[in-house]
Amino acid sequence: MRSTLARVVGVHTEERAWRIGADGEELVAARLEKVVRKDPRWRVLHAIPVGTRGSDIDHLVLGPGGVFTINTKHHPRAKVWVSGDTFMVDGHKQPYIRNSRHEAKRASALLEAASGVPVRVEGLVVTVNATDLVVKNQPKGVHVTWRRNLSSWLLALGDILDEPTVTALYDAARRSTTWRP
Repeated sequence: MRSTLARVVGVHTEERAWRIGADGEELVAARLEKVVRKDPRWRVLHAIPVGTRGSDIDHLVLGPGGVFTINTKHHPRAKVWVSGDTFMVDGHKQPYIRNSRHEAKRASALLEAASGVPVRVEGLVVTVNATDLVVKNQPKGVHVTWRRNLSSWLLALGDILDEPTVTALYDAARRSTTWRP
């Protein structure tokens, strides 16, 4: 009852923030399924628990264009501005670039240890339902894009990984032991 009332009057609660985040992750998951339908060489995993402190990777995408961790950022009706390592939502600085870079580096080390395949994982920050996204300069090692551009961006990447490499990495990524060393 309290969370329903909070929604009606526009109060920001922890439950509301979680729900908005989950909605954004579902929208990005649907966009990633379009990528797989258009090019089945791409593989996707969702909500991967990492370590023992409750961290997770929203989405892991593996395919001919590379390996990517995706951080979904659902900010309905917000204005987002990015320049290098600075990511602002409605004028407030957020740690999304730093976090995405760290997550990608960690995923790279864990996947390489589990598969024996050297791999460079890149971070993606995907905005959902923002009214505006201005990217002055893409950050190093992290790419920022709209949800609606995600599938075309991934599908436009050149082929840098062959099918056996993607399969080996995907097999390692599917094992829970990969993410909880």
